[in-house]
Amino acid sequence: MNGPRFNEFIQSQKVRVIDHEGENLGVMFTREAIEQAAEHGLDLVEVSPNADPPVAKFLDVGKFKYEAQKKANLARKSQKTQEIKEIKMRPNIDDHDYDTKMKKVNDFIGEGDKVKITLRFRGRELSHGQLGMNLLKRVQDDVAEIAKIEAYPRMEGRQMLMVLAPK
Repeated sequence: MNGPRFNEFIQSQKVRVIDHEGENLGVMFTREAIEQAAEHGLDLVEVSPNADPPVAKFLDVGKFKYEAQKKANLARKSQKTQEIKEIKMRPNIDDHDYDTKMKKVNDFIGEGDKVKITLRFRGRELSHGQLGMNLLKRVQDDVAEIAKIEAYPRMEGRQMLMVLAPK
């Protein structure tokens, strides 16, 4: 059974009861509390099962589950999933192209996403690894106030990678 326990599904002998108006009726036997809830046309719903004794309330179970589901959906809708966006560069990138790429990096970090910067080396560029390191150092300095480095620059085959995360 998913959701809170109610009526005959409540396992404890005694429960602390709160009526439909929010009044604390004190501790009573579960069976007695179920009968009182039925008199009001409501169910006895366990709202705090880990308390000692468990706390139960006079509620309409269907309405209670519906409200809980609505609250969960709203929480899921308002949370932001963090994605990893990738920016690809070459070690001998021109200034204007670099500025354009950095504008996108700033946008992505501003939206709360992580950014993976990939430097691809081709041909003889591979023997000049310091060019790539200098470029990634420049990127690092340019985004220092809005992002932190999550994965420091490292070589993987013919490409150098670095991951930035928003501060």
